[in-house]
Amino acid sequence: MVVRNSSVIEIAILDDYQNKSLDFGNWESLPKHVHTTVFNNGETNEKLLIERLRPFEILVTMRERTWLPGSVLENLPNLRLIAATGARQANIDIETATDMGIIICSTRSPGHSTSELTWGLILAVTRNIGLEDHLIRKGNWQTAIGVGLEGKTLGLVGLGRVGKDVASIAAAFRMNLLVWSPNMTQERAQVYNGKSVTKAELFSQSDIVTIHIPLNETSRGIISKKELSIMKPSSYLINTSRGPIVNEKDLIFALEHNMIAGAGLDVFDTEPLPKDHALMKLSNVVLSPHLGYVTQENYEIFYGESVQNIMAYLKNKPINVLNPNALESS
Repeated sequence: MVVRNSSVIEIAILDDYQNKSLDFGNWESLPKHVHTTVFNNGETNEKLLIERLRPFEILVTMRERTWLPGSVLENLPNLRLIAATGARQANIDIETATDMGIIICSTRSPGHSTSELTWGLILAVTRNIGLEDHLIRKGNWQTAIGVGLEGKTLGLVGLGRVGKDVASIAAAFRMNLLVWSPNMTQERAQVYNGKSVTKAELFSQSDIVTIHIPLNETSRGIISKKELSIMKPSSYLINTSRGPIVNEKDLIFALEHNMIAGAGLDVFDTEPLPKDHALMKLSNVVLSPHLGYVTQENYEIFYGESVQNIMAYLKNKPINVLNPNALESS
């Protein structure tokens, strides 16, 4: 049973960059004594983040935009529920939350949108779509020559849910497929007409390398100068997974010195990307602001199921709980 110090229940919706969260999900179904505050910008300063979140009993998080380590959670005495979106919650210290009796609920996380964006970035960078769009508006016409995909080699780093979707679409472009991850087998790769190779073989032989592994301590910086230096000068790197999987300084150096032809990036070490960031100055990179999961369909699920999770919590019957042991402490 949840014991409250106030009759008003305060909910914070975090990192709603587009101010669209309340357009998705049945927020009107929540009781009238529930008060919702929407934050459109993130806060990376821990002291200021604690000050911002201290009044709230419920937080609605959007994927990994705001990180909630134990040092933050321990300073939020009113917090009882984190209505998190998606399946993985790498941004939350689940152990500390559980010890404090903070319930964490999750939602479904459809994966097709990220694989679709991956192909959008591949086509954008190989056919110079962003550059030509920019230049045609300035009166220029056909300034660059693109690269076709048929017969080229696509290197997949990872063959999980998103990687499998990307591999399936590669067949439509009649591309050759190489696959590598620390635990890859030829049997798994063969399902998608791919070939399991070593890490060095994938980076040296691929025309396009695209990353589809989760970020953890093992994968952090797994792609660095060593891998980038053996890529073809005509090759491209695509990252729609997580920025820190690639050593960002090494990637910038490779792009600045034309060690590779270009990159398509949806994720970065620091998000939102600072206006004066070195990547902003490069013409051989296509940038998108972490749009992999940002679709109407995903937001309907993320926010819609978050409302359902909040409603169940308010009825003292939590659902979709990631840390059931927290129920014993709450």
